[in-house]
Amino acid sequence: MAFKTLLLDNQDGITTITFNRPAKRNAMSPRLHLEMTAALDEVRYDTNTRVVVITGAGESFCAGMDLKEYFADLKEKPEEFARVGRLATEWRGRTLRYFPKPTIAMVNGYCFGGAFSIVEGCDLAIAAEEATFGLSEVNFKGFPGGPVSKSLANLLRPRDALWYGLLGRPFNGKTAAEIGFVNLAVPLATLHEETMVVARELASKDPNALRAAKDAYRFSLEMSWEASIDYAFAKEQELIVRQKDAFRNEGIGDFLKGKYKPGLESHGGSNQGA
Repeated sequence: MAFKTLLLDNQDGITTITFNRPAKRNAMSPRLHLEMTAALDEVRYDTNTRVVVITGAGESFCAGMDLKEYFADLKEKPEEFARVGRLATEWRGRTLRYFPKPTIAMVNGYCFGGAFSIVEGCDLAIAAEEATFGLSEVNFKGFPGGPVSKSLANLLRPRDALWYGLLGRPFNGKTAAEIGFVNLAVPLATLHEETMVVARELASKDPNALRAAKDAYRFSLEMSWEASIDYAFAKEQELIVRQKDAFRNEGIGDFLKGKYKPGLESHGGSNQGA
């Protein structure tokens, strides 16, 4: 489909999806939810995409839900409100979380409300130190609804989740890194460059191994110890088939031949990031 609220760009196996509503601080409109659903489906099956980076145009990452187009304009349209709400929850809460390729949130500016679930749904997140985060719903008589409260519970310590959820106070990228909401914060001037370093490193690794690592982590969270061990063993067997046993023949085999050091570099000789 022709996207009006998104920009898609692919370079060197890295597809960047940019929210493109800068005049609205990239707030999520009904159309944006429809387009993100389609865009993620498109890049899922794109053989030229090895890593997905999500960011925002202009000075904002995403200001959360478009309050007018979603809550106000659809107030008298309950079925459409429910349809859009389902799409909004699905792509942030399930599609991103279980996406078969690595995903990175590149938080370049304002990140509020529903955008928290985008950041949490991505595997990794890098923020500008100058970015502004906030759960402001309580400031206008609401609360972090939809998948947002679950996102907070998944990532933040109880004290931090309740502090920001109850007070509605904003915080910057440095604090986001300190409380574990993002992996790291860097100056805005170097955000794109540093994010691409991570994205290229991911793109250089075996995609089947990356997918197995994601699945093993995500699903083990929901399993008992015994079930998670069985699942991990099954994923190992699946990986053998998908890679044609490259893990043992090349990964372990080349290590035993002294060709590389897996603790210090990737197979093929490229050094790991610091």
